[in-house]
Order: sequence, then C-alpha cells, then structure tokens
Amino acid sequence: MEGKTAVVTGATGGIGRATAHSLALMGAHVVITGRNPKRTKEASEAIRKAGGGKVDAFVADLSSQAQVRQLADELLTLPHIDVLINNAGGYWNTRHTTVDGIEHTLALNHLAPFLLTNLLLERLQLNGSARVVTVSSNAQAMGNIDFNDLQGEQSYSGARAYNQSKLANLLFTYELARRLEGTSVTANALHPGMVSTGFGAEDPGRAQRLLVPLLRPFMLTADQGAATPVHLASAPDLTDVNGRFFARRKPRRSSSASYDQATAAQLWKVSAKMTGLAPTG
Repeated sequence: MEGKTAVVTGATGGIGRATAHSLALMGAHVVITGRNPKRTKEASEAIRKAGGGKVDAFVADLSSQAQVRQLADELLTLPHIDVLINNAGGYWNTRHTTVDGIEHTLALNHLAPFLLTNLLLERLQLNGSARVVTVSSNAQAMGNIDFNDLQGEQSYSGARAYNQSKLANLLFTYELARRLEGTSVTANALHPGMVSTGFGAEDPGRAQRLLVPLLRPFMLTADQGAATPVHLASAPDLTDVNGRFFARRKPRRSSSASYDQATAAQLWKVSAKMTGLAPTG
C-alpha cells in the first residue's frame, strides 16, 4: 500500500480502527473519520504511534448530510484517493431521526456511504485504479427493502431497519459496480464476521443484551474482523474484481434479493432524491 491513500469511515474503534491500523502498517497514507473529535484524535495518534505511516483525521457525523458533504469537500483536498472504505454504521433498537429528519439507521448505514461515494467518485476515477469497499453484514440475508415504509414510520423494528440497511449496502454496491464497468474503479462489499466490539451498545435490543455476553467469548477480535476489508483494499489479485460480496476474504454469494437489478435501480433513484443527487443512469 506504499503510495496509496485509503479513507476509512467510522475508524475511531472496532473494525474501522483495526482496518486503518493494518493499512497504515502496510505503508498506506490512512485518512480516518469519526464523529467524536476527542476519540478521532486519539485514534489517529494511536495508529501513528503504533508504527503506522502518515495518518490524517477528519471529524464528521455521517448521519448528517451536510457533514457528509463537508467531509467530501475536505477529502477532495487530498492529492488522490485510492481506496474508500465505507465502514461507519450503527444499530438502534428504538426509532430515531437525524437532523435531516431521516430514520437514523437508513441515514447512517446506507445514505451516508451512498452520498459520500458519489461525491468522491470523480476523484476516484482519476486514479490508475481505485477501490470502493463497503462493510455490509450477513444480516443482509434477512433484509427486505420496503419502499412503502423505508424509514419505519408505520412500523419500526431495530433489527428490521438494520437488516434492510445491510441489504441496501449490497444493492448499492452491485448497482455501483454495474455503473463502473469499463472504468478503473471497482466496488465490492463484505461481511466482517461476528466481531466483539461496542457495536449497538448505545441502544441495544433485548436479544443483544441477552445474547452478546454469552457469545462474546466466541466472537472475532477487531483485528480478525478487519482482515476482509483490508484484503479487499489491498490484495493485488483483486484489482479487477468488481461487484462481489466477500466473507473470510473469500467471495460468497449473497441473498437472492441483493441481485434484484430492478430493486437496485429503484433504491438508487430513491436514495439520490433523498440526498439531493441527480439520479443519473
């Protein structure tokens, strides 16, 4: 990764921080984002002190579209971007809305990477080759895109909102990959595994409160969970691999719903409208 610039969102802890750390040790110029200024600064300093190369940090709450746009403007000051890892995400058992009035899970897990990637796409395409890596989850297999109640206004379930957002990650990735065919940019997604982090601790569901303590001894470490995103960001043999889903560093078939091109096209159109982007293509 010498000479490469890798952007990792949500990298103040867990998988994101471990991913950024590994890429820095491989020689990449790592750019991390986080919503908390203190934690973001601490994470960047820790990565740097642990033997990583150049590390920069930007603060942004990606649930806010204004802050996503501000972050994109800041990232566009970089000479080049070779890898964008859409890692930031969350789980909320109760329904919350963002400053934009959008259901939080949809806003952060799907619309934020959709908007940020699109805002950086022209810069990514200027490189000899570039990669967009989006962290999804096997929860996508339980997801359903409900266009009649996309934001859970009629009926909300934290698990259902999360599963929908992870399926949206794949539909976005596959549609983006189709749009990128013939360019130097690839788009792939991944399941990092069941990782022992603080994910969902802000507003956990009953199942999380009961099951996570029991399962924690069997969960992967953050470093183990970072293995697949690091692989997708750096492996030389993946330069031309586009539109695939990975788990344990190997390509896997995702749910049949994730390959529905009509749903992907509709989701892209709806997402573009919700983020103020032109629904191109």
